[in-house]
Amino acid sequence: MASDSEYDTRLGQVWGKFCDDLKAAGDLVVRETTPRNEVTRATGLRLLARNISLALQFELENKDPEHPELLHYFDPIRKQGGDNTDALYMGAPVNGQQTYRIFGQRGTARYFAVTVLEDGQTPWGGGVVGTLFGPDLEVGSDGHFELILSPDRHPGNWIRTTPGTYRVTFRQFFADWETECPMDAAIECLTAGSAPPAILSLDALSEGLDRAANWLRVSTHYWADKLDAWQARPNEFIAFAEMESAAIDATPGGTPLISYWKLPLGEALIVRVRPPDCDYWNCEFGSYWWETMDYRWRLSSTNAHQAALEPDGMLTVVVSHDDPGVANWLDPSGHEDGYLTFRWMGAQDNPRPVCSQVARRDLFDHLPAEVPRISSQQRAEQIAARRAGVRKRFKG
Repeated sequence: MASDSEYDTRLGQVWGKFCDDLKAAGDLVVRETTPRNEVTRATGLRLLARNISLALQFELENKDPEHPELLHYFDPIRKQGGDNTDALYMGAPVNGQQTYRIFGQRGTARYFAVTVLEDGQTPWGGGVVGTLFGPDLEVGSDGHFELILSPDRHPGNWIRTTPGTYRVTFRQFFADWETECPMDAAIECLTAGSAPPAILSLDALSEGLDRAANWLRVSTHYWADKLDAWQARPNEFIAFAEMESAAIDATPGGTPLISYWKLPLGEALIVRVRPPDCDYWNCEFGSYWWETMDYRWRLSSTNAHQAALEPDGMLTVVVSHDDPGVANWLDPSGHEDGYLTFRWMGAQDNPRPVCSQVARRDLFDHLPAEVPRISSQQRAEQIAARRAGVRKRFKG
């Protein structure tokens, strides 16, 4: 057994390495490909700080597949990877040897999907082992459901696991933020016994901190590298699958269309598309770091419930550094680079939006007369409704 002084020395070494690893991760923000925009660079450091807690959740605090908890991934102040403005993402660690029961209230989110994942070469795992969509989930008249994850077949709601299985993820996408309710559920491992988790050791802490710092560095670099690849084709909507070779837990039921935008002050971007018939669609907007803008206070998305369409069903979205008074405005929030995503979930076709970049002063010369307008009072009401919806979704 180590003496007190030896143990204290080791404690300092463990903490010092963790802090050094976090410091090194900051090189991402000042690398050559990062936009020079000051807001982008400041939010890059914030991205790293925000995601320390997520890294610790994944790699230290909620890592044990015999004692899993269903915890949310992203929220208005912790995000990455093109987080959907409409979403509540939740998940837990699992493995392919155990049997798990997930139970609770389904909620009423417009889009609902469960995916079981294998470990892989990306920070979000590898291939999808199995998927269960909301319409396929057996739910009682009172909204209650049970789902079994196991290597052996079970009656009712069931997803087969594999030896490489390591995580289950729930995606809930809300169209009407103010009325749709989130899932309320829990997970238990039925085959692990009743013993509590092991008491924390310094070795386990050291390993968890090392994994967390590595996940933070790898995940933030992964997404910035992806947007660098999109920069070669600005204002063009490209399916994520066309740009990504490694298997990743992409949202099932629809392929996101992603465009890189670069918008100096004094310019505006017009995006037009006719949304297809589908279960759910949305348009979301974020920075170079694949973070959505602050969707509590700023217009950073629209969807099948929120959007104001033209009489013929066309959607026109305008990106501008100031509010042009059109209903479907996206606010860059001080950024001059970022991504724009459309998701058509459950659609039979995959229309690609068309972009036009124009001088801001000439914006209305390029917009159809039928584009819906909005007053300053209506805009304030629009923001207030978003805030109420966010509070409902995250119970805050």
